[in-house]
Amino acid sequence: MVAVPPDFPSESESIAETFEIKRDVYTVSRLNREVKWLLTDNFPRLWIEGEVSNLARPASGHWYFTLKDGEAQVRCAMFRQHNRRLNFIPANGNHVLVRAQVSLFEPRGDFQLVVESMEEAGDGALRRAFEALKQRLHGEGLFAPEHKRSLPPWPERLGVITSPSGAAVRDVLTVLRRRFSGLEVILYPCQVQGESAKYEIARALETANRRHECDVLLLVRGGGSLEDLWAFNEEMVARAIHASRIPVVAGVGHEIDFTIADFAADHRAPTPSAAAETVSPDSEALHRHLVALENRISLWFQRHRRQLGQQLRWLTTRLRQTHPARRLTEKMQRLDEVTLRCQRALQSQLASRRQRLETRLARLARHHPADRLIRTRIQVEYLDRRLHEAQGRRLDRHKQYLGELSRALDTVSPLATLGRGYAIATDAETGHVLTEARQMQAGDHIRARLAQGQLLCEVKEVIEDE
Repeated sequence: MVAVPPDFPSESESIAETFEIKRDVYTVSRLNREVKWLLTDNFPRLWIEGEVSNLARPASGHWYFTLKDGEAQVRCAMFRQHNRRLNFIPANGNHVLVRAQVSLFEPRGDFQLVVESMEEAGDGALRRAFEALKQRLHGEGLFAPEHKRSLPPWPERLGVITSPSGAAVRDVLTVLRRRFSGLEVILYPCQVQGESAKYEIARALETANRRHECDVLLLVRGGGSLEDLWAFNEEMVARAIHASRIPVVAGVGHEIDFTIADFAADHRAPTPSAAAETVSPDSEALHRHLVALENRISLWFQRHRRQLGQQLRWLTTRLRQTHPARRLTEKMQRLDEVTLRCQRALQSQLASRRQRLETRLARLARHHPADRLIRTRIQVEYLDRRLHEAQGRRLDRHKQYLGELSRALDTVSPLATLGRGYAIATDAETGHVLTEARQMQAGDHIRARLAQGQLLCEVKEVIEDE
């Protein structure tokens, strides 16, 4: 009978129930979370244009709205840390350009955009052109830090590239007059707004470099819209700044305004006034610095004089301590100390080596060949005795086993039966064993096998049992 394993399915059980496939079951929260990761990891931040609708501005400061076009719409969220940097507040119906990350609102499973920046759609084309030019020039290495030149700490002559009638030049001169009135200023006039502005700015930079009469150049303009500042986002201006051999400081617009000229310049200032402060030494600070230097020099001389006096006293004491007689006494004491240390070391080394010698002699005595030969001979005699004993025991076991087999063979042997007076009759001609009298007829010859020898007999009469 074949045994069935206990875990083998019975007729009433199905194989699918017994060998059940483990399933990876998602919860709704896990599904939404992994979909959010999938969207965030596979979509970069995108520029998206559309119309604002359903704008909500709760007390938390976050903005929630829908961005739509003629065929579709998408939910958007703009958190407080991003929307407070905007210079306008959007309203329903406004056409805007947003930079956003594709995401998912996990609690409701809503597809949404997390908006990081927003512009009015009127600036969208200019902003895209600005980003495209910025990326291209950055790829060419125009904004690389290794190309930036350091500003001179004490310029003697300053060049200003701006409109002579603008507020920027007045702000620069006011700051320079306050901070360092002795600094000479050279104005390179140019238009800073309009179609011809980029050519005039580039030409002014080339003129300043050709004359090489200034230590540093200020490229400045007051604030304005993106269109007003566009001359400073032209490639021609960026390459002229990069080609300048004189360090250029850009101070264009307000602190939140960034132009291509800011990235190409050697230093960027948030405003024209800040640019003037960057390159001009502060006369009051310079005076304080000179006073501090004078005090430091005076303190240094005093400290240096004290150090020299202390060194002189130390050398005098050292000279007395290093007198030949004193040194001779110290050397003799040192010699006695070294002699005693050598004697102690020699005695310690001799004792150690004597102990090692005694240990090795003892080990040598334990491993002498005569002792090992005696132990080996004893072991051989012991093993030989065990071998003879084992052979005798094994021979006795085999003799006993052979006797048992002989007795069993005698029990089943037909020769034992013959020994009790029986005989085996066979046909003398064919050799077949006879078991019935009718197998033979009168006059046939049979062979009778006895316990000792055989008989050849002739059949006189066949008598069959009833």
